[in-house]
Amino acid sequence: MRTARFTLDPAFTVGTVDPRLFGSFVEHLGRCVYTGVFEPGHPTADADGIRGDVLDLVRELGVTAVRYPGGNFVSGYRWEDSVGPAEERPRRLDLAWRSTETNRFGLSEFISFLRKIGPQAEPMMALNLGTRGVAEALQLQEYANHPGGTALSDLRAEHGDKDPFGIRLWCLGNEMDGPWQTGHKTAAEYGRIAAETARAMRQIDPGVQLVACGSSGRSMPTFAEWEATVLQETYDLVDHISLHAYYEPLDGDVDSFLASAVDMETFIEDVVATCDHVGARLKSRKKVNLSFDEWNVWYMSRTQEQVSALDWPEAPRLLEDSYSVMDAVVFGSLLIALLRHADRVTVACLAQLVNVIAPIMTEPGGPAWRQTTFFPFAQASRYGRGEVLDVRVDSPTYATAKYGEADLLHATAVRGEDGAVTVFAVNRSRTGPLPLDVALNGLGLTSVVEHSVLADADPDARNTLDEPERVVPHAAEGTTLDGGCLTSVLEPLSWNVIRLA
Repeated sequence: MRTARFTLDPAFTVGTVDPRLFGSFVEHLGRCVYTGVFEPGHPTADADGIRGDVLDLVRELGVTAVRYPGGNFVSGYRWEDSVGPAEERPRRLDLAWRSTETNRFGLSEFISFLRKIGPQAEPMMALNLGTRGVAEALQLQEYANHPGGTALSDLRAEHGDKDPFGIRLWCLGNEMDGPWQTGHKTAAEYGRIAAETARAMRQIDPGVQLVACGSSGRSMPTFAEWEATVLQETYDLVDHISLHAYYEPLDGDVDSFLASAVDMETFIEDVVATCDHVGARLKSRKKVNLSFDEWNVWYMSRTQEQVSALDWPEAPRLLEDSYSVMDAVVFGSLLIALLRHADRVTVACLAQLVNVIAPIMTEPGGPAWRQTTFFPFAQASRYGRGEVLDVRVDSPTYATAKYGEADLLHATAVRGEDGAVTVFAVNRSRTGPLPLDVALNGLGLTSVVEHSVLADADPDARNTLDEPERVVPHAAEGTTLDGGCLTSVLEPLSWNVIRLA
């Protein structure tokens, strides 16, 4: 096998990682909230019904911004239903997931959950611009953020929350280009209501940070045209435009699945080009950044059948994908793609946090455990803070049906404030190890602190209720740093974290 190579030099960087790149997503979908985050009566639950075992794992995962309450759910969401005494809140039909929403967990409970995670956890609130509009968005903003002395801010205090929630980051709807969305709109229709909402919200708070809906996928027939039309209306009013992408092996095409990040990087670069084209046309010096606020491995082809069979249950078991080692390697590659574009992707949300296509799984009344995808996210969040170094690999390639020749090596590197460097690397080869040489110029690095690997002889190995620790990272052997050259051998189908100091 030919050796893969790249060079690291502090003179060549991509950008600084925004902590919001390690965000996640809590939607009222399946068991993400009920028996996931929130389960009164669970042996570990606190007085507010938050599961302590889940809280511990969320802290370990290292999530920052958390998007809420959807997702498709938000396009039918009535925020008033989710506040006030829980026992008085109405039950509603959720059209998005054909379920019954009890509203026992609402806005106050969500903010309380984030505060329990810690100061790094920030709310990212999605607004319903599907079945509602400007007036309701302003009402929610006043209820959530105004200090007091108005009807809605005083109502929040009456409900037990004297202090404002301080929500800075808001999504102007969700996937409004999708015909599946309640209140689906054309780009022109959506662009206008998004602009009207943004203008009004900035009258209350000029410093509010807003995310406009981009295409819900690169494969949408209106992709790029949608972004251009929406940004023509909103460019000077918003800070971000959203991207959503999910990946799964289709028709047994595992080789293309392993190269999913090729598509993700192209998606990002296409949206950046569209944003900058609109900015140039408007003669604006402003740069609109990207919010990749839904991404994951998701076996979506199974979902429609699951949802159509439902008859309005409460918190059904939906989208509870069990992730293999192979899934975790692809997942890690998607994280690498986000880091490689940290100059423009300044928000990203792993969808979702618990039970629903999630890194954390729970059993009602029982334990919580880490899926295989938990480990790449936790490691990236912990060690991926700082300046992203420009990595241009010289790698052997392999053939894929969807993306042509793809590199076996996918990699990036992040230099922390203390000068330490972490290399994140994936070997996409299913059959053989991949030798790796990295030249280190001007970084002052002298030792390998750790080389952690997620890999297994069985690529289908996964963590389950019965075997919650079947797959965990292990230490690699033989990785050396000598004379400014890092030498290693990456195991087949592996996610690697190499820490240098």
